[in-house]
This record gives sequence, C-alpha cells and structure tokens, in this order.
Amino acid sequence: MSIPPAQAEAATLLARLSGAAPVETHISAVFVGRDTAWKLKKAVALGFLDFSAVDDRERFCRRELALNAPQAPGLYRDVVAITRGDDGALRIGGDGPAVDWVLRMDPVPPADFLDAVAARGGLAPALLDAAADAVAAMHGAAERAAVDAPAALSRILEGNIPAARRAGLDAARVEAWAGAARRELARIAPVLAARAAAGFVRRGHGDLHLGNLCLRAGRPVLFDALEFDEALARIDVGYDLAFLLMDLDARVGRDAANRVLNRYVARTGDAGLVAGLPLWLSLRAMIRAHVEATRQRDGAALLAAAEAHLSPAAPRLVAIGGLQGTGKSTLARALAPALGRCPGALVLRTDEARKRRFGVAPEQRLPPEAYAPAVSAAVHEEVFDMAVAALAGGQAVLLDAVFLDPTIRTRAAALAHAAGLRFDGLWLQAPLEVLRTRIAARRDDASDADEAVLLRAAAADPGRIDWQRIDVTHDGEGAARAALGKDA
Repeated sequence: MSIPPAQAEAATLLARLSGAAPVETHISAVFVGRDTAWKLKKAVALGFLDFSAVDDRERFCRRELALNAPQAPGLYRDVVAITRGDDGALRIGGDGPAVDWVLRMDPVPPADFLDAVAARGGLAPALLDAAADAVAAMHGAAERAAVDAPAALSRILEGNIPAARRAGLDAARVEAWAGAARRELARIAPVLAARAAAGFVRRGHGDLHLGNLCLRAGRPVLFDALEFDEALARIDVGYDLAFLLMDLDARVGRDAANRVLNRYVARTGDAGLVAGLPLWLSLRAMIRAHVEATRQRDGAALLAAAEAHLSPAAPRLVAIGGLQGTGKSTLARALAPALGRCPGALVLRTDEARKRRFGVAPEQRLPPEAYAPAVSAAVHEEVFDMAVAALAGGQAVLLDAVFLDPTIRTRAAALAHAAGLRFDGLWLQAPLEVLRTRIAARRDDASDADEAVLLRAAAADPGRIDWQRIDVTHDGEGAARAALGKDA
C-alpha cells in the first residue's frame, strides 16, 4: 500500500505530527499520535468509491463523522482542513486554501480493537453481550430504508462473483457457490421482501467485523461505518449483524457467535432474522475470502465456510424446564452452539422476553406486577410465536422456561410436531437446598426469582412430567447431551 503522490506532502505533515508511519488500508491512512489520530482518505477511484477530488474527500469525511459520532462518542472529534499558508507550508487548520481534509480522532490503543481482543482470548461473555447490545442499539436508532431487499442482495451477490474470480479463488468452487447462493436467494426472497416491508431494512453499519469495534471505557463501541455507498449500507439488520457473527465464528468459534446472536435477539425480539442467516453468513464469508486472497493471504477457510453455510443442518426444538436455580439458562447456553446450523440454536428465554416487554435490559429487576398471570401468559405467547418464526426460518430453537404448567409443556411439544420436527424436553432437578444456595448466589441475571418464588414453585404440582429428567446437583451437561443425541 502507498499514499498517492498528490497527497505525499500532506502525509509527511501528518507523519511529523503523529511521530509514526500510518496504518493503511487501500482507501485510507491513519496517523496515530500520542493524543490524536488523523485519518486521511486516499485520493483513489476504485470503481465502488471515488475519493479522487478534494471536495469529495471533505464530503465523505463529514459523512463518516456524522455516521459514527453517535455510536462512538468522543472517538470522532471533528473534520479539519489541511491548508497551505502564505509561507507555502501545510498545516492543520489555518486560513489558507484547503489542499486536503482529515478526520481528527482519539487514538485507540492497538490492543483495544476487538479483533485484537479476540486474538488474545479476551472476548468474555459479558463483553460479547455488550457488543450485541451496541449493535442492537445502533439498529434500533437507525433510519428505515425503502429498498427492494431481494434485488439489492442479488446485486451484492453478483458483484462478488467476478471479484472472487479476480482474487484467484478456485473458479469451479466459486461457480458452484454462486449457483447455490442464487437458489437460496430465490427461496427466501419473499421473506426478505416481507422483512423490508416491516421495517427491518435500515441504514446500518455496513462493515461490522471485529476490527470495527473497539473498547472505550471498557465497553465496545462501533466505529468506521461504511460512509461511501448508501446502497451497501441500507440493508436488512440481519445482514448487517451477519458480518459480526461470521467473523466471530471464524476467528473465535461457534460459542461466541451464538452468544451474540442470542443476546441481540433477546434485546430486539427479532427472531425472524434467522431465515436469512445461511445466505447472509455465506455471502459475508465469501466477501472476506476474496478480500483476504487479494491481500495475498489464505482465504481457503473462509471459502469453505461460505460453502458450508449454504448446506445447513435441519432445525429441531429443545425445551428445558425445571425449578428456579436448576441451571436451565446455563445449560441452554452450553448446548445451543452445537444444535442445528450456524451459529447454533436460538435460545428463547421467558425471563428475557419479560424484560424486553418492559423495555429494560435483561439484568434490570422488575417490580412484582410484571409477574402478574396475564403478563406471564403474554410472555409465553410471545416466546412461542418467536419459536414458530425461528423454526420456520430453519434455525434450531431452545426454549428456556420453568414449564411448571403441564399445558405449557404440551404446547411446546406441539410446536415441533406441527412443523414435523424433532422435539426433546429436558426436566432439570436437584435438591431444594442446592437450589436455594444457587439462587442466593445469582448476580446480573435475567431471572428475578428469589427464595420465596422458588419455595412457591416447589410446592406446586407440575403434573405428570414425561420429559427426560436430568439430575443437575453437580453437572448435568453430559447427561443432557446424551439425551439429545450425537448432534449435541
């Protein structure tokens, strides 16, 4: 990579101010100093973008600032001109004519980018949840876009086929992938169109991989949203999220991708997004594969992932019930990544649905009236509706609830049977004293149940339980996996 000759003088100024060589991509150069970073857009025209004119570089700098400042407060400071003074020298700001423009930003320590955090094994569950929360908040505030979603996705798909060939990926495999991707797009086109009509196409981030999240005050924030092509950024929120899921699956593993998917759906309620995941994940993997190949890096694993996403496993429904403190949610999180297609089962937890209904984070406690019978009935209806949508979209589903009422257990099984899918019910049990100890030790959990709630539930009659009983006094994960079969 290199700075275009016309910007060499500006680059020299920025290198002197920062005291360092730039961090470059094919479209920008970032000069990172001790207190300030300057981002210079390269004067290039690459077909999909044109930064060759000074006025356009200013316009796109200002667009980048407007898009990213709300998501990363304080990271983006302002847009400033590089001017030429009467003495002929270049400077930041000043009254002379602008010869270029830069974004002025806070510097980010290299270790604080989430791809670097991932590389050192630092993506702990709480950090993954916070990343998903940031994406959900961004999508919730994003403007809706009137887009022909199937046609727009088709243009993206078709545009990446020649790009993959030019990058040197195996031509026969690229052609086979293209055929499978076109068939999948034709199959889900009505669903994509319906989601667009329902407002799920929005002005998203557009480039949501781990390298475009960083830590600020210990929490992940989104930055570097795609500013130069509105068509590539006005997409289904699920396709936007899919880049992050694909990147997590490839770099970290299925558990991390599953956690982010489930946290995102817990915050948004958008279980229907799973219908597009095979194609969206595949397309994101193919894009990354040919980008890596163009950079003379090995894209083989990403190409294989792009192919695999279009051959997904069949969905199934698993329900986990039992008294408070039996570890239903812990077990659900452990089992979910291995169930069904990438990135694993959608975990639908009544505790999270209740918090979403009242517009609070899963960890925020609710008052007693939020647990009135009518509210609980509505929560179960919502969870069952989400399960139907996810199963219809081809994703495995794991229901997480107490399931004390036998009619609720019967309804859960009926969801799978109506769709012709496999159903497994797991009933967790442990001595009451064990459950009391666990509940007393809970912190930052979606469940508000205390010992009094547990004792009332333990005194109730659950009726005949015909689900597989799992003793979780110590660790029931092995028994649960055995009950679910080899795919778990």
